[in-house]
Amino acid sequence: MKIQSNGLSFEVEISGEETAPAVLLTMGLGMQLVAWPDSLIQALVRAGYRVIRYDNRDIGLSSHLDDLGQPHLAWQFIKSRIGLPLRSGYSLQDMAQDALGILDALKIRQAHLVGVSMGGMVSQRIAATAPTRVLSLTSVMSSSGAPGLPGPGMDVTQAMLKRPSSKDPEAVVAHTLDLFKLVGSPAYAQDMAEFQQHLMQGVQRSYHPEGVVRQMMAIASDTQRFELLPKIGCPTLVIHGTADPLVPIACGRDTAERIPGARFEAIEGMGHDWPPGVAKRLAELIVPHLQAVHP
Repeated sequence: MKIQSNGLSFEVEISGEETAPAVLLTMGLGMQLVAWPDSLIQALVRAGYRVIRYDNRDIGLSSHLDDLGQPHLAWQFIKSRIGLPLRSGYSLQDMAQDALGILDALKIRQAHLVGVSMGGMVSQRIAATAPTRVLSLTSVMSSSGAPGLPGPGMDVTQAMLKRPSSKDPEAVVAHTLDLFKLVGSPAYAQDMAEFQQHLMQGVQRSYHPEGVVRQMMAIASDTQRFELLPKIGCPTLVIHGTADPLVPIACGRDTAERIPGARFEAIEGMGHDWPPGVAKRLAELIVPHLQAVHP
């Protein structure tokens, strides 16, 4: 279904009873709502929650903002390394307002927030700037954005900046598979044939690399979020993998340390993805966290 928020159109999917407590899922960089593991959604619905997924702006079937132009990534990367300010077409706070507008349109006064990677950053901003709208926060494989935290290795950075050989679906899927081989979870098995089919379905649904670049710039320019985290007062769970090569575990630990009363859970051998074993473990951690607020 389409929902209007913050002057844009968003593709939204809802599972569960309308009267159940709401859980808003916010996905990471360049990822569509279909990337959420079905097993996690089903676990939340079985536990008695109304699960709301949406495509972030500039991705999937939500509004694309091509009129904002295309940043020159190499130049922006150099600027960030030498401490020059970055300019993005929109901010993570704009994306936080997108999420709040979706809740408004659905007449949801308060919701549990679950965000992964960039979605964790957006969820942190919602929890810090609109505390009356938030029942709990779960930040997964994300970061506080504080200065001095480790980043990805050069091999992962180069893979993130690289583009597929063409826009053919097969080339895009092959490129994405190569990236996930670098950032995936070494301790958890992934059915590669099934995963490849899932990636192909996503590419056929929508492929908008220009939006990914603009989202990357929104992340890179969000340099003050860590100062907001001490303002978060809702029950908070921070989950991170010990083997995450894209957002190292120190970033998750720092996030938890900056949020008063936050609980930190490390998943041994988890990288920056969610194969079936990771999805199962996430459900085992997230459902009790929500139930502590809504039994």
